[in-house]
Amino acid sequence: MLGLERDIDSQLHAFMLSCNMKTKVVGTSGQISLGKEYAGRTVVVDNPEEGVWVIRTAQVIPDNEMWLREEPTKSELEAGLAWANETPAEATDLDRFETDIRRRWEAERGERLED
Repeated sequence: MLGLERDIDSQLHAFMLSCNMKTKVVGTSGQISLGKEYAGRTVVVDNPEEGVWVIRTAQVIPDNEMWLREEPTKSELEAGLAWANETPAEATDLDRFETDIRRRWEAERGERLED
């Protein structure tokens, strides 16, 4: 029977290696190390059943920035970025720009801006 147990252990070990499975020991404080390549990364830990953990790297979007990922803002930003990538930069005539801004402001408010 000992030979069969060794054979099963060998097969299990080969399976674990083929799945890129690693054995880790949970320390006395309840921590495990995932390796230096994950240092500082945010992860999501799912516990679908007792003794099973699924750990995935994640990026978290702060609540006050979520609106940038929602419609219509998301599409507007994508369109603006596409335009910026396709449109060559040009020098701005600041005097003309100021004149245009003044005209728009005065037209909208019906009053003249002071110099």
